[in-house]
Amino acid sequence: MKKKLNKNSLNGFLNYGIVIAAFAALQVLIGMGRLSNTLQSLLVPACCYIVMAVSLNLTVGILGELSLGHAGFMSLGAFSGITASILLQSAIPMAPLRLAVSMVVGAAFGALGGVIVGVPVLRLQGDYLAIVTLAFGQIIQNIIMVLYVGVDSRGIHFAASSKRFDLAPDGTAIIKGPMGAVGVQKLASFTAGFVLILITLLVVQNLVNSRSGRAIMALRDNRIAAESVGINVTKYKLMAFVTSAALAGAAGALWGLNYSSTVASKFNFNTSILVLVFVVLGGLGSIRGSIIAAALLYVLPELLRGLGLDDYRMLIYAIVLILVMLATNNDKLKALVGRVIPKRKGAVNNG
Repeated sequence: MKKKLNKNSLNGFLNYGIVIAAFAALQVLIGMGRLSNTLQSLLVPACCYIVMAVSLNLTVGILGELSLGHAGFMSLGAFSGITASILLQSAIPMAPLRLAVSMVVGAAFGALGGVIVGVPVLRLQGDYLAIVTLAFGQIIQNIIMVLYVGVDSRGIHFAASSKRFDLAPDGTAIIKGPMGAVGVQKLASFTAGFVLILITLLVVQNLVNSRSGRAIMALRDNRIAAESVGINVTKYKLMAFVTSAALAGAAGALWGLNYSSTVASKFNFNTSILVLVFVVLGGLGSIRGSIIAAALLYVLPELLRGLGLDDYRMLIYAIVLILVMLATNNDKLKALVGRVIPKRKGAVNNG
């Protein structure tokens, strides 16, 4: 057991090292002026998608439950974080501190959404769970598209229609229904995204390597056997699901505060599928794979555009996805990797 824990710790530290090395290298490139403005603008969103992929892997890869509504938690975090940032503008004038508080608020709302969805839904399995989480994502998107939020001298106002949305002349509209959140002060930074990735790794890896994490993986491998030895199914499923939702909420807050305007349609079914693609291509249960897949595949279309392949970038992107899937499902390649990097039975995959 000691050797296994040591191997897991080394894998965890390697993940931290990869993230820190990538951050340092990108900062050097930015300082030297070697990174284009277009690529620099992708750094914060890439950090958000890395956090989303790692957090979804906790549900899909570690817990073993398919979720198709992860963008819904991101949406909750984005709009709650934006609202908190605007409400706290005078109370917390320091932008980094206000960003941190807004991300905590986004994580709290994401966790709340995880509890609301998780308590009734996690009793389901397989396709039923996937369908319900998909429905949740659509419900959140439609609610935000008709929601109006503003603040004035009389306090905070909420309305489900523009006709009922009455602000005083000194008021500020935060969320304007289909228009989303507009006039947002951009607080997000690449450094904040880097810190959020490290926090996500700290939370997920410590959970996976803990007693609770072993219980969660036992449920994934054999639910009946896990129940027979006294493992509380609802408790541990909800723990993983809510943790995943909270991290998605924090990523959403960072995303929302990276743009001057954000609309609910951004967090649709396609976004959930995109994050799921990152998780699957990186390897189910592989934290390192999620990091690498999310970073490379999100930036790849823009890199192809920079190489003058703008007309063919999405075609090449699709071909790359197909080739990766073929390679990762090739038995001979798996056997070769297994000989190069042997795995002991029962070891936890942090890699």
